[in-house]
This record gives sequence, structure tokens and C-alpha cells, in this order.
Amino acid sequence: MTSAPDKPYNVLFLCTGNSARSIMAEAILNRVGAGRFKAYSAGSHPAGQVNPHALALLQRLHYATANLRSKPWDEFSRAGNADAPDLDFVFTVCDNAAGEVCPIWPGQPMTAHWGLPDPAAATGSAAEINLAFADAYRMLNNRIGLFVNLPIRSLDRLSLQKRLQAIGAAADEPMSTER
Repeated sequence: MTSAPDKPYNVLFLCTGNSARSIMAEAILNRVGAGRFKAYSAGSHPAGQVNPHALALLQRLHYATANLRSKPWDEFSRAGNADAPDLDFVFTVCDNAAGEVCPIWPGQPMTAHWGLPDPAAATGSAAEINLAFADAYRMLNNRIGLFVNLPIRSLDRLSLQKRLQAIGAAADEPMSTER
């Protein structure tokens, strides 16, 4: 980890198009991890615009969306940007991006695959499409909730890596508040 105790962890969410899943993950982590995490998102082949269904969902949930944009992952690699932030974590949220050869990330971040279905590929009625986006949001919110509650500073690198992978493999049921 490159972050000092007083600095937030830098987290990059990757997807091919950077229009829905990675954008939602960026917004969620910047809200729930405010002060402890700084989230970014990017794509290997960015769509060039944020999916309107993703934007509408985030706006309905009162997320700030003005600065969200679809961008290439080169902005976060040393080869593409000498001023790229040192990354602590990089998560792929789509299967295509997980299988691609990624750039070299500054900071030697921990990586994990948190794949989930692409809501932008949903077809059907408006209600069915909205449900696909709501499901993707729920899965991301659950996983990010688990992530921000990890005792990151007290785990060794191998233990942390196992926990990050387990979050991506976890069933995406609504988080229970019962104990």
C-alpha cells in the first residue's frame, strides 16, 4: 500500500466501456469511503459518455454526478500520464476487462476481479432495464460496503488479497443487518 495513515487509499474501477458499472462503483466508493478512499474509474475502450440509465439511477439516489465521465485507463497508467495517482487497489468489474492485458499501474496496487452482469446490455421494457441497473448498483454497493469495512492496515498483503478476491466471489444477496 502506498497510502500513508493520513492519506486516502486510491482505488480504480475498470470496465471495458466505463459507462455504467465502473462509473457506479466510483460514485458509491466516493460516498461511502469519503475521507478514507478516493475512487476513480476508467475503461479499456471507453464509450465516451456515461450511460444515461446509470446517471439517472445515481441522481435518484442523490449522488453527485457532475464530474462523472467515461475515460480511458491510460489516464491512470504511468505510460499514459506521468501525473497519474499512485493506486492502492484496482478492481475489474467486467469479465472483458479482467481478461485484457492491463497497463502498469503506478503504486503496485492490489488487484481483484469483481465481475457482474452488464446492465448496459439489458434489453426489454424500461422496467426491465431499470431493474438491471438497480441489480448492478445493489451488487456494487454490497461489495464496496464489505471492502470499506476491511481492517486494511492490520492485514498482511496475502490475507488482504484473499479477502478482496472473496468479496468478488461472494453471493450478491442484500446485506443483512441481523447478527
